[in-house]
Amino acid sequence: MEKINEKASYCLNCKVKPCSIKGCPLGNNIPQFIEQTKLGDYQKAYEILAETTVLQGVCGRICPHQKQCQGSCIRGIKGEPVSIGDLEAFAFDAMIDQGDSLLNCYQDEMQKNKINKKVAVIGGGPAGLTASAFLARKGVQVTIYEKYDYLGGLLVHGIPAFRLPKEIVQKTVDKILRLGIEVQYRQQLGKNLFIKNLEEQYDAIFLAIGANQSSKMKVEGEELEGVVGGNELLEYQLHPNYNGKTVAVIGGGNVAMDCARTIKRLGAKDVKIIYRRAREQMPAEDKEVEEAQKEGIEFLFQNNIVKIMGNGKVEKLELIKTELVQKENDTRLVPVNIENSNYVIDMDYIVMALGSQVEPYVAELGLKTNQWGNIEVNEQYQTSNPKIFAGGDLAGIKGTVAWAAYSGREAAKQIVEKLKENK
Repeated sequence: MEKINEKASYCLNCKVKPCSIKGCPLGNNIPQFIEQTKLGDYQKAYEILAETTVLQGVCGRICPHQKQCQGSCIRGIKGEPVSIGDLEAFAFDAMIDQGDSLLNCYQDEMQKNKINKKVAVIGGGPAGLTASAFLARKGVQVTIYEKYDYLGGLLVHGIPAFRLPKEIVQKTVDKILRLGIEVQYRQQLGKNLFIKNLEEQYDAIFLAIGANQSSKMKVEGEELEGVVGGNELLEYQLHPNYNGKTVAVIGGGNVAMDCARTIKRLGAKDVKIIYRRAREQMPAEDKEVEEAQKEGIEFLFQNNIVKIMGNGKVEKLELIKTELVQKENDTRLVPVNIENSNYVIDMDYIVMALGSQVEPYVAELGLKTNQWGNIEVNEQYQTSNPKIFAGGDLAGIKGTVAWAAYSGREAAKQIVEKLKENK
């Protein structure tokens, strides 16, 4: 408790609030909730956060704080920034066992705004959970349809427990469901759940099924046994026996870090993260990279894949070194292969963690999609079908939990407005 008070007291309570306005996708009122924490009023701190988010315990632990709120902190200009993530996680932990904390925050509003409308939310990840909570807050009857027998989406199967304890996710889900939200488990679009049927039963539909299929490099040998997608590896946990094996993880984001650290924990002899740009361009949070390095994971920066070799299964990996070049009319540094710098290393498994894309069945939903396969939405998160809204990775929203939650919250507001219009 003493450390929490010390961290809270370090905040300057800035009037300009760059941490909130510039740094936080959700626009959490960071100085105010920290001020209440400093005063010891943890309930009030939680209530302030509950105005804009229902994922305090999650975002406090896994958001890229250095690139978001803490990266905009005025304290960070000449020293260390305020530990905003730790304080947000504390606000959740301090209140979550105090009964129906979220329900108590929203109860009056729910009763006052009660409207006789029903919304189906497809997908129980960050966007779906947040949309459901903010819809329920406005008195809407919400049913979540989830393909698994649990809620949380990538919070459960995409982020390892050493980064986000499953107990925190479950407590988050439980507090959201206590808002009166119904859940139908083991329901998957295109299999036992169909848009046409939902349109007949509900006044609006919010799609938040994510983009869970790993992108491919389309290099020679990618079809060999032993090449797997990072998203699928984390989601389905179909790990081989890594004992004594060498594994390459291709990519530079947090998924790559999560895969590499998980594989190392499962007994791999050597784990190498291969990234074609420099350390400074790596999108993964500094903290995650540093933790991976401490755990003995090797980083091969400015290396690119040429091809994967093997007789039916992965045996070797050919790489080529890269240099970063600034091209004309482009401020970015672009990796370019260095001629004749190829070399070959032995390899047993290769994990492609290069980003994700939507699953093929999305194209069959009858909704307009963009060139990458994401469902197109307008500024109101409305799809080409005015009764259907979409958010999160499915709609191509920036790929962090906070941005997915933001899209769920803002879509909920737009859905409520449409429902009121159609009374």
